[in-house]
Amino acid sequence: MTRIRDKILRSGILLMLFALVGTGILSLTNELTRDRITQNEINEVLHNLHALIAPDTHDNDIFKDTIAISNAILLGTEKPVIVYRARKQEKPVAAVFSSIAPNGYNGTIKLLIGIRYNGELTGVRVLTHHETPGLGDAIEAERSDWILGFEHKSLKQPEEKYWRVKKDGGYFDQFTGATITPRAIVKAVKNTLLYFKQHRDEVFTPSGKKP
Repeated sequence: MTRIRDKILRSGILLMLFALVGTGILSLTNELTRDRITQNEINEVLHNLHALIAPDTHDNDIFKDTIAISNAILLGTEKPVIVYRARKQEKPVAAVFSSIAPNGYNGTIKLLIGIRYNGELTGVRVLTHHETPGLGDAIEAERSDWILGFEHKSLKQPEEKYWRVKKDGGYFDQFTGATITPRAIVKAVKNTLLYFKQHRDEVFTPSGKKP
């Protein structure tokens, strides 16, 4: 009986040691890779920002020239949304909104939406999504040119009432077998354009100053 108890005790101690070692290795790995992961995320955002706003069109650091805004109705989330602002000789050039399409087929779709000062889109890019592979993932620029079709569009072209997918009587194409995903993005882009139209001066207000 004593031998069995000692064996169980040794096994428990070994398991505890393995757990401690495993936790330590995991914590160390996380600590060592944290900076790299953060830098990779920054690089991904910068890559998409430069895809929407050419570096030679502005002379400020758009990654640092930002403003946090909130509007759950038009921007798709109750959390603050970051807006990256491009300027040249201190004059506004364009803004990139980190908007949310909250009603994708499999959840939220995170977007970057670039808008020139005159209200025209520089383009749209998808940062993250959980849409169905082979159907909804056609919103990715690497898989389809659908997302590229927003470039140069505005609330005047097409008219605001046509900012819907064709199935709903609008201007924009949907995917075969997947209408919910493009419908969600078209709505999110339209709402972001509406927000920009209503708050353009506020968006470009220099940090520390009132609009």
